[in-house]
Amino acid sequence: MAVSKKMNEFAKSASWIRKMFEEGARLKAEFGAENIFDFSLGNPDLPPPPEFQKTLLQLAEKDIPGSHAYMPNGGYPFVREAVAARISREQGVGLTANEMLMTCGAAGGLNVTLKALLDPGDEVIILAPFFVEYKFYIDNHGGVSRVVSTDDNFDLNFKAIAAALNEKTKAIIINSPNNPSGQIYSKESLAELGRALAAASQKFSSTIFLIADEPYRKIVFDNNEVPSIMQAYENSIVVSSYSKDLSLPGERIGYIALHPQIAEKAPLIEALTLANRILGFVNAPALMQRVVAELQGASVDNTIYTRRRKKFCKILAAAGYEFMPPKGAFYIFPKSPIADDAEFVGKLQEQKILAVPGRGFGAPGYFRLAFCVDDAVIERSAGAFQKAMASAK
Repeated sequence: MAVSKKMNEFAKSASWIRKMFEEGARLKAEFGAENIFDFSLGNPDLPPPPEFQKTLLQLAEKDIPGSHAYMPNGGYPFVREAVAARISREQGVGLTANEMLMTCGAAGGLNVTLKALLDPGDEVIILAPFFVEYKFYIDNHGGVSRVVSTDDNFDLNFKAIAAALNEKTKAIIINSPNNPSGQIYSKESLAELGRALAAASQKFSSTIFLIADEPYRKIVFDNNEVPSIMQAYENSIVVSSYSKDLSLPGERIGYIALHPQIAEKAPLIEALTLANRILGFVNAPALMQRVVAELQGASVDNTIYTRRRKKFCKILAAAGYEFMPPKGAFYIFPKSPIADDAEFVGKLQEQKILAVPGRGFGAPGYFRLAFCVDDAVIERSAGAFQKAMASAK
């Protein structure tokens, strides 16, 4: 076989979202896109804020020598300064450009971070339900994923985390607001997690890093707030992007932010900067760096996601689904009314609803619905959800 055995197996285990995408294309071609209720992809559909287009055009028209040349591998210093100022306000910790790197999205940032941290066999704890690709990112750099389940409310399960920590643990990745559950970890939970990691680091004479994947930080509801991980734990790293809050997923622009007191900061920054180059990312896109430097206070209109969330929750509750209204992000993660979540996703598909089984996120028994779709799609789906529920009884 020309393809590696590992990649062949990975393709199988990562097939759920791809499968639903392919099924969606088939159903739309057969029945018409307006008759399919596609909640399978977390692809933000809102336009970027108006100031994005204005800034983009202004910068594109400027004839600045070297504006398309290579730059320092960590990104333009003035861009890192602008981002550091915002992160300092969000995290309540003073960062400078020296603690920042610009990356090719959060995915690039996570891979750069793991490349810099991991030796072969090092373990990284990920919390189920988790973003599908974490396992692949960890494997990319010789690491081993250690999956730990959250509690019944998708909150941190400290007993399970403590049992997973050992002498091989190098990091734990948290995603809050969470994809797919919409959970936000509280300030108290993060403080307790910080204490647990500090105690484990001392016990095993090693440094265990806390990596926060935060692309949904600004997509929150009901006056919820996303607490600072840097106030909870010194050996913390924030990785994020502008894919969700500026609705720019295709532009692949993100960043890494390090706690100013992080262990062995100088060699870690050097390793991150080298990883940014040798992984092939080289530099985050030059034009997008200059654009986002001007848009640190901007965000999409979150009232639209808030409205859709309310509509969707009302429809699902009326149809008898059991779920936790998301505190953030743009997903709802209902419990499957039958034990086999994949089978129920099939019943949804019979009603022309596209969803993703929870097993794809390490949480069998649930399914994910993305509400980054037009309001009309949500509204028209009500009867189909009722029929799918009826078919499961």
